[in-house]
Amino acid sequence: MTDTAPIKNCGWSVTFSGLGINLALGVLYTWSLFKTAIEKDFGWQGSQLNDPYALCCVVFAFAMIFAGRCQDSFGPRITATIGGLLVGAGLVLISTTNNYAVWLLGFGVLVGIGIGFGYSSATPPALKWFPPAKTGLIAGLVVAGFGLAPVYLAPTSQWLLGHFSLQTSMLILGVAFMVAVVSLAQMLVNPPAGYLASASSTAAATPALVNVRPKEILRQRNFWVLWAIYFIGAGAGLMVISSVSGMAKKSMGNSAFVAVAVMALGNAGGRIAAGLLSDRIGRQWTLMLFLLFQAALMFAAVPITASQETAALIIVLVATLIGFNYGANLSLFPSYTKDLWGLQTFGMNYGILFTAWGVGGFALSRLQQMLTSQSGGSYRSSFITAGTLLIVGAAMTLVVRKPRAGATPGP
Repeated sequence: MTDTAPIKNCGWSVTFSGLGINLALGVLYTWSLFKTAIEKDFGWQGSQLNDPYALCCVVFAFAMIFAGRCQDSFGPRITATIGGLLVGAGLVLISTTNNYAVWLLGFGVLVGIGIGFGYSSATPPALKWFPPAKTGLIAGLVVAGFGLAPVYLAPTSQWLLGHFSLQTSMLILGVAFMVAVVSLAQMLVNPPAGYLASASSTAAATPALVNVRPKEILRQRNFWVLWAIYFIGAGAGLMVISSVSGMAKKSMGNSAFVAVAVMALGNAGGRIAAGLLSDRIGRQWTLMLFLLFQAALMFAAVPITASQETAALIIVLVATLIGFNYGANLSLFPSYTKDLWGLQTFGMNYGILFTAWGVGGFALSRLQQMLTSQSGGSYRSSFITAGTLLIVGAAMTLVVRKPRAGATPGP
């Protein structure tokens, strides 16, 4: 009888390495802070101020498809390393110029692709080390890093912009992120072949279908319903996140970065809370609950942002709760992906679903900008539109079918 050496469980080290990578990649959420410096230093106007951010969202989302394929084929370590190099290269490139086209290329394209490669490789290896009963928790922890990033990046960016030029600040961030992501990428490892996480049961731990491939999920109604809900949930949240600094300046002045940082705490907390709750009561009810809560906040924000005398504390509280509900999307949809379609092609499957995040962020952010411009700077119509869409999204959760009973979990 031969002895088999026990397999060292690297689940927690992989999880927190993925969280660390996302902490660096979350530079995307600090764009609202950079916009003021760009307008002042470069003289950009109108849509130019938001275009690199909007393009980055779209490129990030569609890069997830190819990055997911890379992750599934070559593993998370190589994929995340590529991501770190591209994010660093993009930020270093824009540090050399104030040219609008170069910023579109550097931040919009290179940083967008880099974030896609880094983000796509952080969650899959962590999920593979844990049983289905912890899918929501682990997904929430890994992606919490992305939402938590502004907690340190907002004050750091404010300090950098106060002591250095915008270009020098981008150079410093570019080098720092390249080193951090590439270093942490070396910690991302998949379990060895045949590894089985210890099983436990909860109400939400439903089995996934075996190895459902991308071309197969595109033929399923579940995919298109989830894509539409993701478009609404993510897009509505990004409408606010991209403009929260400008909203907060009305009552907070130069301290508006505090609203961005505190909202990030809500963003990260929502990812973990939604993951935990969905492991207990199921993805469907959790998603509906968060979408309805988000809709109520959007309607409540109409009178709050319209008043010139609204207390800073109220604005920060609303921003935090909006971030909390938005963050839930980023843990619930990867969990849905694993539940419904398994882990063998998780990277590409989630990459395809994630395009909803990019399209939603681009389309609804541009819609918000148009509505705000037409209403003389008021956010009223934007919030009403977002709230209405969120109610529609909540209703759509009722038609998402659960995984087929008795199916074997994916590898």
